[in-house]
Amino acid sequence: MQISEFQQIMEDTYGGRDRARGVPASLAWLTEEVGELAQSLRKGSQADQQHEFADVLAWTFSLANQAGVDLETALDRYSHGCPKCTSVPCHCA
Repeated sequence: MQISEFQQIMEDTYGGRDRARGVPASLAWLTEEVGELAQSLRKGSQADQQHEFADVLAWTFSLANQAGVDLETALDRYSHGCPKCTSVPCHCA
């Protein structure tokens, strides 16, 4: 699946509800999901980790939709490697 496709799925599925909730509340949900991801990385199974990574990405995409950010365009920043030195791997000090 392309990044733009997933972003559209998130918009179609949750966009109205997430906009009604607002950015501050959605950011709080994302923060909670990052905490759950951290816990699953420490103690969880591979399935738990996949679940939590998906939740973190879903909330990230939701926030991007609320902010009007096209994530495919945003990720171009890393398309040539490190955004500072443009090397792969990064050669920054």
